[in-house]
This record gives sequence, structure tokens and C-alpha cells, in this order.
Amino acid sequence: MRRHQGGESNKTVVVKALIHCDGCSDKISRCLSSLEGVESIEIDRENNKVIVKGEVFKDPLKVLERLKKKFSKNVELISPIPKPEKPKEEEKKKEPEIITVMLKMYIYCDGCENDIKRIIRKMEGVVSVELDKENSQVIVKGTMEKDKLVAYVKKRLKKHADIIEQEDDDKEENENGDNGQEPEHTCSCPPQYPAQCIYPNQTFSDENPFACSIM
Repeated sequence: MRRHQGGESNKTVVVKALIHCDGCSDKISRCLSSLEGVESIEIDRENNKVIVKGEVFKDPLKVLERLKKKFSKNVELISPIPKPEKPKEEEKKKEPEIITVMLKMYIYCDGCENDIKRIIRKMEGVVSVELDKENSQVIVKGTMEKDKLVAYVKKRLKKHADIIEQEDDDKEENENGDNGQEPEHTCSCPPQYPAQCIYPNQTFSDENPFACSIM
């Protein structure tokens, strides 16, 4: 077998194949000679190797596939071994966030209530629908957009709906402090009396300098 020197040795593709006779060698030469990028073909029958030179070395799998298709499936690529392709990382799809939308709608009767629930539930992205008939409110949970929900209600139910913003309620709670609870008032008592005590009547007491005196 002829040895390659310098950069030519890097431009070779070596494939292992079972070569029994001259007929096998001729068949290999014919199927590879028409392959683009092949400059020369050398058959090494003693070692069952096929050495292909040329620009085809950039894509050695072409040589392997051609031999498998037109010569024999029992062929193996010896060199160069192509680098394994890195699997493409699948883009992580962000799960849509479930939001709560409160709508102001007039609910007149049980029939209205059933129609509102049934039709809004059909909207894509809607998870649940709850009604507060007394306050004329519809609470919708899902991944839908607020504006599209309002447009859907107006189109399908022919009803007017307004979005109730919930941020205002949160601001009021923060301004009042402690969730709107009034602060506790405590009194400070003199040391001799405990807190939250009932003071004794000191109107006519000698211990009180501001007490009344009877003349």
C-alpha cells in the first residue's frame, strides 16, 4: 500500500470493507469514481481497506453511504472519524402565567349566570370562571389577555364588561398598614397603678395637690 506524505495524508478517507476478488475491487472503484470530490481510489485487498483521496475527506460519510448503498452494507469508516454533532438544546418554553381578571358585569338571573360561565369557559386559555351575583362580578382565571377577554365577552355575550383593577386595593392596604387594621391605643398610667386600671376617686384626697378642699 502506498504511503501518503505531508498534507496529502490528511486528505484521505479510509474505509474497511470485505474485498474478496478483483470483481469487488472494480465494483468499489466504479461506485466511488463518480462521487464528487474524489481524486483517486486505492484498494488494499490484503487489509480489506479502501483509501480515497480528495476533497471528499471533508465529508467522509458520503464515501461510507455510497459504499453501503452500491457495494455492501458491511463497511466501516476508519478515518477520519467525524465529530459527533451536538444535540440542539430545545428552547425551554416558558409556561404562561395564570392570572386572575375581575370583570364588572350585570347578572340579572340564573340564565345569565349559566350563559356567562358556559361561554367564557370556551375561550382559549380560560381555566376557571366564578360569579359573584350580589356584587355583579365575574372572576376569570387563566392565561388569556385581559383586553381579549373583554372583547370576547362583548362579542359572544353582547354584554358590557369592565376590568376591575386589583392594584388599588393593595395600595390602600399598604397605606393603612397591617392590612387596614386600626392601631391599638394604650394608655400610660402612673407607676403606682397598673396599665388599664380604674383610678380611685381622688377629688377629696390629701395626696392629690390639685384636689378640692372643703373650707
